[in-house]
Amino acid sequence: MRTLVVGPSWIGDAVLSHSLLARVKELDPQGAIDVLAPPWALAVYRRMPGVDAALALPFGHGDLKLGARRAFARTLPAYDRAIVLPNSWKSALIPWHAGIPRRTGYRGEMRYGLLNDLRVLDERALPRLVDRYAALAQPRGEPLRRPVPEPRLRVDDAARAATLAKLGLSADRPAAAFSPGAEYGPAKRWPPRHFAALARTLAARGWQVWLLGSAKDAEATRAVAALAGQSCIDLAGRTSLDEAIDLLASAARVVTNDSGLMHVAAALDRPTAAIFGSSSPEFTPPLSARARVVSLHLDCSPCFKRVCPLGHTNCLEKLEPDTVLEALD
Repeated sequence: MRTLVVGPSWIGDAVLSHSLLARVKELDPQGAIDVLAPPWALAVYRRMPGVDAALALPFGHGDLKLGARRAFARTLPAYDRAIVLPNSWKSALIPWHAGIPRRTGYRGEMRYGLLNDLRVLDERALPRLVDRYAALAQPRGEPLRRPVPEPRLRVDDAARAATLAKLGLSADRPAAAFSPGAEYGPAKRWPPRHFAALARTLAARGWQVWLLGSAKDAEATRAVAALAGQSCIDLAGRTSLDEAIDLLASAARVVTNDSGLMHVAAALDRPTAAIFGSSSPEFTPPLSARARVVSLHLDCSPCFKRVCPLGHTNCLEKLEPDTVLEALD
Protein backbone atom coordinates (compact mmCIF):
# COMPACT_ATOMS: atom_id res chain seq x y z
CA MET A 1 0.00 0.00 0.00
CA ARG A 2 0.99 3.61 -0.45
CA THR A 3 0.19 5.68 2.64
CA LEU A 4 0.01 9.44 3.16
CA VAL A 5 0.31 10.60 6.77
CA VAL A 6 -0.85 14.14 7.55
CA GLY A 7 1.51 15.14 10.34
CA PRO A 8 1.03 17.43 13.35
CA SER A 9 2.30 21.01 13.64
CA TRP A 10 4.30 20.74 16.88
CA ILE A 11 7.87 19.42 16.63
CA GLY A 12 7.49 17.15 19.66
CA ASP A 13 4.27 15.64 18.30
CA ALA A 14 5.99 15.13 14.95
CA VAL A 15 8.73 13.13 16.67
CA LEU A 16 6.15 11.02 18.52
CA SER A 17 4.39 10.26 15.24
CA HIS A 18 7.34 8.09 14.22
CA SER A 19 5.84 5.30 16.34
CA LEU A 20 2.83 5.33 13.99
CA LEU A 21 5.09 5.26 10.92
CA ALA A 22 7.10 2.38 12.36
CA ARG A 23 3.90 0.45 13.07
CA VAL A 24 2.65 1.08 9.50
CA LYS A 25 5.98 -0.28 8.20
CA GLU A 26 5.81 -3.24 10.55
CA LEU A 27 2.37 -4.21 9.20
CA ASP A 28 3.25 -3.53 5.54
CA PRO A 29 7.04 -3.84 5.07
CA GLN A 30 6.91 -3.31 1.30
CA GLY A 31 4.60 -0.29 1.48
CA ALA A 32 5.60 3.32 0.86
CA ILE A 33 5.01 6.09 3.39
CA ASP A 34 4.92 9.82 2.59
CA VAL A 35 4.35 12.50 5.23
CA LEU A 36 2.62 15.83 4.61
CA ALA A 37 3.63 18.34 7.29
CA PRO A 38 4.36 22.05 7.89
CA PRO A 39 7.75 23.14 6.51
CA TRP A 40 9.26 23.59 9.97
CA ALA A 41 8.66 19.90 10.81
CA LEU A 42 10.25 18.46 7.66
CA ALA A 43 13.75 18.31 9.21
CA VAL A 44 12.37 15.76 11.67
CA TYR A 45 10.59 13.65 9.06
CA ARG A 46 13.58 13.60 6.72
CA ARG A 47 15.57 11.85 9.48
CA MET A 48 12.95 9.21 10.25
CA PRO A 49 13.59 5.63 9.16
CA GLY A 50 10.77 4.39 6.95
CA VAL A 51 9.74 7.74 5.46
CA ASP A 52 9.97 7.76 1.66
CA ALA A 53 9.12 11.45 1.12
CA ALA A 54 8.51 14.44 3.39
CA LEU A 55 6.14 16.87 1.65
CA ALA A 56 5.67 20.51 2.69
CA LEU A 57 2.12 21.60 3.52
CA PRO A 58 1.91 25.01 1.82
CA PHE A 59 -0.60 26.57 4.23
CA GLY A 60 0.06 28.48 7.42
CA HIS A 61 -1.55 27.75 10.76
CA GLY A 62 -5.15 28.95 10.61
CA ASP A 63 -5.23 29.30 6.81
CA LEU A 64 -8.39 27.79 5.38
CA LYS A 65 -8.01 28.60 1.65
CA LEU A 66 -10.50 26.02 0.47
CA GLY A 67 -9.80 26.48 -3.23
CA ALA A 68 -6.04 26.35 -2.79
CA ARG A 69 -6.31 23.19 -0.68
CA ARG A 70 -8.40 21.53 -3.36
CA ALA A 71 -5.91 22.52 -6.08
CA PHE A 72 -2.95 21.31 -4.00
CA ALA A 73 -4.66 17.98 -3.27
CA ARG A 74 -4.98 17.33 -6.99
CA THR A 75 -1.20 17.63 -7.44
CA LEU A 76 -0.53 14.69 -5.10
CA PRO A 77 0.24 11.22 -6.41
CA ALA A 78 -2.24 8.40 -5.90
CA TYR A 79 -2.40 6.90 -2.40
CA ASP A 80 -4.24 3.87 -1.07
CA ARG A 81 -4.91 5.41 2.31
CA ALA A 82 -4.35 8.49 4.42
CA ILE A 83 -3.87 8.75 8.18
CA VAL A 84 -4.70 12.20 9.55
CA LEU A 85 -3.08 12.99 12.91
CA PRO A 86 -4.34 16.53 13.69
CA ASN A 87 -7.91 16.67 14.97
CA SER A 88 -8.91 19.75 12.95
CA TRP A 89 -11.53 19.75 10.20
CA LYS A 90 -9.26 21.42 7.66
CA SER A 91 -6.49 18.84 8.15
CA ALA A 92 -8.81 16.20 6.64
CA LEU A 93 -9.66 18.25 3.55
CA ILE A 94 -6.60 17.44 1.42
CA PRO A 95 -6.93 13.61 1.63
CA TRP A 96 -10.64 13.99 0.81
CA HIS A 97 -10.02 16.30 -2.16
CA ALA A 98 -7.22 13.96 -3.31
CA GLY A 99 -9.74 11.11 -3.53
CA ILE A 100 -7.73 8.80 -1.27
CA PRO A 101 -9.95 5.73 -0.81
CA ARG A 102 -9.40 5.10 2.92
CA ARG A 103 -9.04 8.11 5.22
CA THR A 104 -8.31 7.32 8.88
CA GLY A 105 -8.36 9.61 11.92
CA TYR A 106 -10.05 10.42 15.20
CA ARG A 107 -13.47 12.01 15.22
CA GLY A 108 -12.19 15.51 16.04
CA GLU A 109 -14.08 18.51 14.64
CA MET A 110 -17.12 16.81 13.09
CA ARG A 111 -15.19 15.18 10.26
CA TYR A 112 -17.91 12.78 9.17
CA GLY A 113 -17.54 12.13 5.44
CA LEU A 114 -14.10 13.71 5.20
CA LEU A 115 -12.81 10.66 7.08
CA ASN A 116 -14.38 7.30 6.25
CA ASP A 117 -12.38 5.25 8.77
CA LEU A 118 -13.42 7.37 11.73
CA ARG A 119 -12.15 6.35 15.16
CA VAL A 120 -13.49 7.29 18.60
CA LEU A 121 -10.66 7.92 21.03
CA ASP A 122 -10.69 5.97 24.30
CA GLU A 123 -8.44 8.17 26.43
CA ARG A 124 -8.26 5.67 29.28
CA ALA A 125 -7.14 2.82 27.04
CA LEU A 126 -4.67 5.10 25.22
CA PRO A 127 -3.30 7.52 27.85
CA ARG A 128 -0.17 8.57 25.92
CA LEU A 129 -0.16 10.58 22.72
CA VAL A 130 2.26 8.10 21.15
CA ASP A 131 -0.25 5.28 21.82
CA ARG A 132 -3.04 7.26 20.18
CA TYR A 133 -0.97 7.79 17.08
CA ALA A 134 0.20 4.18 16.83
CA ALA A 135 -3.34 2.82 17.21
CA LEU A 136 -4.33 4.51 13.94
CA ALA A 137 -2.01 2.17 12.03
CA GLN A 138 -4.01 -0.85 13.15
CA PRO A 139 -7.48 -2.04 12.06
CA ARG A 140 -10.37 -0.32 13.80
CA GLY A 141 -11.38 -2.09 17.01
CA GLU A 142 -8.12 -4.00 17.40
CA PRO A 143 -6.41 -3.45 20.78
CA LEU A 144 -3.13 -1.59 20.55
CA ARG A 145 -0.23 -3.96 20.04
CA ARG A 146 2.39 -3.40 22.70
CA PRO A 147 5.15 -2.49 23.05
CA VAL A 148 4.77 0.53 20.81
CA PRO A 149 7.93 1.23 18.76
CA GLU A 150 9.93 4.11 20.25
CA PRO A 151 10.56 7.11 17.96
CA ARG A 152 14.01 7.23 16.46
CA LEU A 153 15.90 9.71 14.27
CA ARG A 154 18.91 8.97 12.08
CA VAL A 155 22.26 10.66 12.75
CA ASP A 156 24.39 11.78 9.82
CA ASP A 157 27.97 11.96 11.10
CA ALA A 158 29.17 14.06 8.16
CA ALA A 159 26.38 16.61 8.68
CA ARG A 160 27.08 16.64 12.41
CA ALA A 161 30.77 17.42 11.85
CA ALA A 162 29.87 20.14 9.34
CA THR A 163 27.49 21.79 11.82
CA LEU A 164 30.13 21.82 14.56
CA ALA A 165 32.64 23.37 12.15
CA LYS A 166 30.17 25.98 10.88
CA LEU A 167 29.42 27.15 14.42
CA GLY A 168 33.04 27.04 15.56
CA LEU A 169 32.35 24.35 18.16
CA SER A 170 34.90 21.81 19.28
CA ALA A 171 34.49 18.11 19.98
CA ASP A 172 37.56 17.97 22.22
CA ARG A 173 35.54 18.35 25.44
CA PRO A 174 32.21 16.78 26.43
CA ALA A 175 29.23 19.03 25.76
CA ALA A 176 25.93 19.45 27.56
CA ALA A 177 23.07 20.83 25.44
CA PHE A 178 20.52 22.92 27.35
CA SER A 179 17.08 23.78 25.98
CA PRO A 180 15.72 26.51 28.29
CA GLY A 181 12.73 27.42 26.11
CA ALA A 182 9.24 25.98 25.77
CA GLU A 183 6.96 27.67 23.31
CA TYR A 184 3.82 26.63 25.20
CA GLY A 185 4.43 29.06 28.04
CA PRO A 186 6.40 29.96 31.21
CA ALA A 187 4.76 27.23 33.32
CA LYS A 188 6.90 24.73 31.35
CA ARG A 189 10.21 26.64 31.71
CA TRP A 190 12.71 25.87 34.45
CA PRO A 191 13.99 29.23 35.79
CA PRO A 192 17.07 30.73 34.06
CA ARG A 193 18.93 30.98 37.38
CA HIS A 194 18.67 27.20 37.82
CA PHE A 195 19.93 26.53 34.29
CA ALA A 196 22.78 28.98 34.92
CA ALA A 197 23.77 27.36 38.22
CA LEU A 198 23.86 23.95 36.55
CA ALA A 199 25.92 25.38 33.67
CA ARG A 200 28.50 26.79 36.07
CA THR A 201 28.79 23.39 37.81
CA LEU A 202 29.34 21.54 34.54
CA ALA A 203 31.78 24.17 33.26
CA ALA A 204 33.81 23.71 36.45
CA ARG A 205 34.04 20.03 35.52
CA GLY A 206 35.50 20.97 32.14
CA TRP A 207 32.32 20.64 30.08
CA GLN A 208 31.06 22.85 27.28
CA VAL A 209 27.46 24.05 27.66
CA TRP A 210 25.44 24.89 24.54
CA LEU A 211 22.15 26.78 24.78
CA LEU A 212 19.80 25.66 22.00
CA GLY A 213 16.47 26.95 20.76
CA SER A 214 14.73 28.92 18.07
CA ALA A 215 14.65 32.71 17.82
CA LYS A 216 11.52 32.56 20.01
CA ASP A 217 13.65 31.06 22.78
CA ALA A 218 16.36 33.73 22.58
CA GLU A 219 15.00 35.70 25.54
CA ALA A 220 15.23 32.61 27.76
CA THR A 221 18.74 31.68 26.58
CA ARG A 222 19.99 35.26 26.97
CA ALA A 223 18.82 35.24 30.57
CA VAL A 224 20.68 31.99 31.24
CA ALA A 225 23.84 33.21 29.51
CA ALA A 226 23.81 36.50 31.45
CA LEU A 227 23.62 34.65 34.78
CA ALA A 228 26.13 31.94 33.82
CA GLY A 229 28.91 34.28 32.75
CA GLN A 230 31.41 32.54 30.47
CA SER A 231 30.00 29.08 31.15
CA CYS A 232 27.66 28.92 28.13
CA ILE A 233 27.63 29.37 24.37
CA ASP A 234 24.27 30.84 23.33
CA LEU A 235 23.18 29.36 20.00
CA ALA A 236 19.45 30.17 20.10
CA GLY A 237 18.24 31.52 16.78
CA ARG A 238 21.59 30.74 15.13
CA THR A 239 20.74 27.24 13.94
CA SER A 240 18.19 25.57 11.74
CA LEU A 241 16.26 22.65 13.20
CA ASP A 242 18.52 20.33 11.18
CA GLU A 243 21.58 21.89 12.86
CA ALA A 244 19.97 21.76 16.31
CA ILE A 245 19.40 18.03 15.75
CA ASP A 246 23.09 17.67 14.82
CA LEU A 247 24.12 19.45 18.03
CA LEU A 248 21.85 17.31 20.20
CA ALA A 249 23.31 14.22 18.53
CA SER A 250 26.79 15.52 19.47
CA ALA A 251 25.96 16.21 23.12
CA ALA A 252 27.03 13.88 25.90
CA ARG A 253 24.15 15.12 28.08
CA VAL A 254 20.95 17.06 27.43
CA VAL A 255 18.92 19.16 29.89
CA THR A 256 15.58 20.28 28.59
CA ASN A 257 12.13 21.44 29.48
CA ASP A 258 9.15 19.49 28.16
CA SER A 259 9.51 20.74 24.58
CA GLY A 260 10.04 19.63 21.02
CA LEU A 261 13.80 19.40 21.54
CA MET A 262 13.20 17.06 24.50
CA HIS A 263 11.53 14.58 22.15
CA VAL A 264 14.28 15.07 19.55
CA ALA A 265 16.94 14.27 22.18
CA ALA A 266 15.04 11.15 23.25
CA ALA A 267 14.64 10.01 19.63
CA LEU A 268 18.42 10.42 19.24
CA ASP A 269 18.81 8.30 22.40
CA ARG A 270 20.90 10.93 24.17
CA PRO A 271 21.24 10.81 28.00
CA THR A 272 18.65 13.42 28.95
CA ALA A 273 17.24 15.10 32.04
CA ALA A 274 13.68 16.07 31.07
CA ILE A 275 12.15 18.69 33.37
CA PHE A 276 8.38 18.68 33.84
CA GLY A 277 6.38 21.42 35.53
CA SER A 278 2.81 22.14 34.43
CA SER A 279 2.69 19.26 31.93
CA SER A 280 2.55 15.53 32.49
CA PRO A 281 5.11 12.83 31.72
CA GLU A 282 2.18 10.42 31.69
CA PHE A 283 0.93 11.98 28.42
CA THR A 284 4.08 12.93 26.50
CA PRO A 285 7.13 11.34 28.18
CA PRO A 286 10.55 11.27 26.52
CA LEU A 287 10.66 7.80 24.98
CA SER A 288 14.16 6.55 25.63
CA ALA A 289 15.69 4.35 28.33
CA ARG A 290 18.44 6.97 28.58
CA ALA A 291 16.04 9.79 29.53
CA ARG A 292 15.24 10.67 33.12
CA VAL A 293 12.08 12.59 34.00
CA VAL A 294 12.74 15.19 36.70
CA SER A 295 9.64 16.48 38.49
CA LEU A 296 8.59 17.43 42.01
CA HIS A 297 5.13 15.85 41.50
CA LEU A 298 3.42 18.56 43.53
CA ASP A 299 -0.28 18.24 44.31
CA CYS A 300 -1.03 21.21 42.04
CA SER A 301 0.70 19.71 39.01
CA PRO A 302 0.18 18.88 36.26
CA CYS A 303 -2.22 21.76 35.67
CA PHE A 304 -1.54 21.98 31.90
CA LYS A 305 -1.65 25.79 32.09
CA ARG A 306 0.62 28.14 30.15
CA VAL A 307 1.02 30.37 33.22
CA CYS A 308 0.83 29.13 36.82
CA PRO A 309 -2.77 29.75 38.01
CA LEU A 310 -1.50 30.04 41.60
CA GLY A 311 1.12 32.64 40.72
CA HIS A 312 4.17 30.83 42.15
CA THR A 313 5.24 28.10 39.66
CA ASN A 314 6.62 26.12 42.60
CA CYS A 315 6.75 22.99 40.47
CA LEU A 316 9.79 24.54 38.73
CA GLU A 317 11.00 27.24 41.12
CA LYS A 318 11.58 24.69 43.89
CA LEU A 319 13.23 22.14 41.62
CA GLU A 320 16.87 22.66 42.57
CA PRO A 321 19.84 22.30 40.19
CA ASP A 322 21.34 19.55 42.37
CA THR A 323 18.32 17.36 41.66
CA VAL A 324 18.81 17.74 37.92
CA LEU A 325 22.57 17.19 38.27
CA GLU A 326 21.86 13.92 40.10
CA ALA A 327 19.70 12.79 37.16
CA LEU A 328 22.50 13.69 34.72
CA ASP A 329 25.09 11.83 36.73
